Amino acid sequence: MSETAFCYHCRTHHPKEEMRLIDTKAGKRWRCIRSIEATKKGRLEREAYGRQVTAMNKAEAQRKARLVLNGRTATTPP
Repeated sequence: MSETAFCYHCRTHHPKEEMRLIDTKAGKRWRCIRSIEATKKGRLEREAYGRQVTAMNKAEAQRKARLVLNGRTATTPP
């Protein structure tokens, strides 16, 4: 099983082979190659990439919320 790292840009875990360690003001952080390449494109393409990442994060948050809600409903006595 390959190790993963958390991408601070798109807020998901990726295999370390797809990541680069970037120096930031706050220190070193992992960032996926896909997000690095997206910054090299034009404004419209960057905005489209940002909307795509936002949609993925929103879907994941909704999925987790449903799991929590269903878990509480299933364990709560009537």
